[in-house]
Amino acid sequence: MPRLLLPAILAVSAALAAQTGFFPLADVKPGMRGTGRTVFSGDRIEEFQVEILGVLDNAGPKQSLILARLSGGPLEHTGVMQGMSGSPVYIDGRLLGAVAMAFPYAKDPIAGIRPIGDMVRSATPAAAAPARAALGDGDLLHLFPRPQPAMAGDARLMDIATPLSFGGFSRETLEAFAPQLRSLGLEPRQAVTGGGKPAAAMGNPADLKPGSMISVQLMAGDLSVGADGTVTYIDGNRVYAFGHRFLAVGATALPFARSEVIALLPALNSSFKLSSAREWMGGIYQDRDTAVSGELGKLPDLTPMAISVSRNGRPIESYRMRMVNDPLLSPLLIQMAVSSAIDATERTVGASSVRISGEIEFQNAPAPVKIASLFAMDSGSVAQASLAAAIPAAYAMQSGYDALGLKRVDLSVDAYDRKRELRIAGVAVSRREARPGDAIRLDVSLAGDNGLEVTRQVEYQTPIGMEPGTLYFTVADAAAMNIADFRQTVSAEPRGPAQVIALLNGLHRNNKAYVRVWSASPAFQLEGADLPDPPASVALILGRSQATYGGITQTRNSKIAEIEIDAGDMSVTGSKTVQVEIKE
Repeated sequence: MPRLLLPAILAVSAALAAQTGFFPLADVKPGMRGTGRTVFSGDRIEEFQVEILGVLDNAGPKQSLILARLSGGPLEHTGVMQGMSGSPVYIDGRLLGAVAMAFPYAKDPIAGIRPIGDMVRSATPAAAAPARAALGDGDLLHLFPRPQPAMAGDARLMDIATPLSFGGFSRETLEAFAPQLRSLGLEPRQAVTGGGKPAAAMGNPADLKPGSMISVQLMAGDLSVGADGTVTYIDGNRVYAFGHRFLAVGATALPFARSEVIALLPALNSSFKLSSAREWMGGIYQDRDTAVSGELGKLPDLTPMAISVSRNGRPIESYRMRMVNDPLLSPLLIQMAVSSAIDATERTVGASSVRISGEIEFQNAPAPVKIASLFAMDSGSVAQASLAAAIPAAYAMQSGYDALGLKRVDLSVDAYDRKRELRIAGVAVSRREARPGDAIRLDVSLAGDNGLEVTRQVEYQTPIGMEPGTLYFTVADAAAMNIADFRQTVSAEPRGPAQVIALLNGLHRNNKAYVRVWSASPAFQLEGADLPDPPASVALILGRSQATYGGITQTRNSKIAEIEIDAGDMSVTGSKTVQVEIKE
């Protein structure tokens, strides 16, 4: 035998030997019997029986499923349970796959088994481009893909819902987010978790075996979120679990802990396990269509988050947590945590005001993002306040710069039982005609509830040499000004992490009114910087360049100046425009 062929033959032999522990899908026949392993109580792995009913070929994109009837233990009473996802199934001592799918409301425990080969292949996918959110997104959940059920006749063979245990969250928050969470294949559970504070020390990897229960911890501390499932296969320090997607976010970094089952809860729709996280075991680093996979002993870094709640300036409650650093999950967790912190202590129905302030710090960023917003309305102020923190985090983390990982979140919430709001009621100018160099005074009327009236005066000095024409003064709230100033910037690709942070910190605050002085002449923005009413020669060059070079956008109007009007500790809404003719 040639010496050059020997290494190749040995490599092939080793690969074949490594696969002898798997039962080939091609050899699966109806009537075969096997055993499964899962936890029904505590951390004890128990066996259940499996009878193969057949193979559903091409049930998904180049994927097959094995249909089987389960029996033994409590399964005749509970059926296939949430939390069983990933329970390994063996035939003749070789691993066939994982319990992964079930029929809702089924009278018998019929399950879809994901072949182990499909699960293992999911561990080394091609990298996907990061998603990017816009500042106007009101619902962060739409960024996630929705799992699609496999059809079997008139029934739906669906991924077994992943029970998502919440600790410390308000009932109102879970009810508000439940429809979106369920659309992701997650089943929110409140007050059915044994706690979200796994032991600080790493657990012994030898304690984790195929059939063990794990909890993927998205948030741990005073508020906790954990997704429960079962380990299917361990290859060295690599772990495969669930047998289906968690959120299908691809490459990720989610810590997981070993869990113990406290009790089983039978239900008509879908029974589920009640579990409690015990100690950290490692991290999930791939979340793909057919499985989640990770590594033992390699725990991802968690981001500290703090929320303090006050009422009329008096401290009421504080929360301390650590959460995952993930571009899609972290903003959602921030949104839910802020919403729950307010719900737990403040009124959510009727007129109210909520101020949210603080900092979100990112890795490798020149400065933290400042949060400072005040929302006053008859209803919905809680939702607005929670989005005020979540949307900046989403924009920065999904901007395409991996360097902007989340480092720290520190927020303060102050709630009031009345609307602290002023509306822009009117604007009067001291003169309708002016010449270059003249001063123009604006009297801005602000009106609030119960007949409250406030007047603010500002003055604008027209520049010497200003061209004749119509000069516009728009007095508007922060939302209108942000749209006018940042619409082109947000739609363009940011040029580096520093520009991302600068854009977020440059947003107008809604406890002020803003006077925008502008004319109808065209203007340009160059990488976020305003170039109002440039000379004709420069405008010609910029107009030709915007189609060739990125970062140049043309706007219809030129902003000449901007003046802030302080409204005190009140939010401002509305918009009014007046005009003055500039004469020669």
